[in-house]
Amino acid sequence: YWRSLVVRDLRHLSAADDIAEQCFEHLRLATNEGRIRPVVSVFAPDRPGRPAPRILNQQLVRYAGHPAPGGGWTGDPAGAQLAARARDLGWKCGEEAFEVLPLLVQERAGARPEWYEVPDDAALEVRLTHPDHGWFAELGLRWYAVPAISDMTLEIGGVRYPTAPFNGWYMGTEIGARNLADADRYNLLAEVAGRLGLDTSSERTLWRDRTLVELNVAVLHSFQEAGVTMADHHTESERFLKHIAQEKRLGRPTPADWSWIVPPVSGGLTPVYHRYYDPVDPALRPAFLAREPW
Repeated sequence: YWRSLVVRDLRHLSAADDIAEQCFEHLRLATNEGRIRPVVSVFAPDRPGRPAPRILNQQLVRYAGHPAPGGGWTGDPAGAQLAARARDLGWKCGEEAFEVLPLLVQERAGARPEWYEVPDDAALEVRLTHPDHGWFAELGLRWYAVPAISDMTLEIGGVRYPTAPFNGWYMGTEIGARNLADADRYNLLAEVAGRLGLDTSSERTLWRDRTLVELNVAVLHSFQEAGVTMADHHTESERFLKHIAQEKRLGRPTPADWSWIVPPVSGGLTPVYHRYYDPVDPALRPAFLAREPW
């Protein structure tokens, strides 16, 4: 979807306050009242002997996690480390299951990070319901609309931009089959299966599989009802193969990681499952790379 990508040239900005303000503007622009737009915001590059500031969050919007009394978690365990750091910096958090983390910006190595509450108008959230089960709304589940990655370095022409948040839009399985279902995330399969009345006494009842489908039905239904852009894994698989064919006609390879392309639900029912892909060349540029430590 690079043809519709909005590129924001913010290379002149390196102050934490300015970065935070423009990150929130990025979210507003990307949200676009639910019609999600792909956006990348490129801030100041690293310079010799003068590394550029970094955003410490993995995503511009993500939920906090807190260890629960007696074991387990409240919220998202993936957000626990950043939540703890934000608390040490003075963030006053609650104990909610879906509490948006503040944005942490560090201007230089060893400096105390600055933290910023994400404004309500910058973090659109979708409350999750199910088209067939009214009780689903009672679970109080929700998810944010814009997945904006903020902890990777963009490298172009030998220049590195460690602060270059970017977003597309969600595919339903990212939320319904991973964020809400993974054992090290919200881990909701057993609770939802109980509400569905499924027999969880044996793996042979496939209660996990049946619950996973219903979670994904709820996610797709809720985003559609809210008017927020979201892809489903069947449609997106077809589109990806069309993209590969188009690139091939133009003489370009399409490197891809099979494990990222094949969806975590009904993978064998999608056409992307039944083929291999060109390996990803680590030297390929421009590229988003795992960020190196200070």
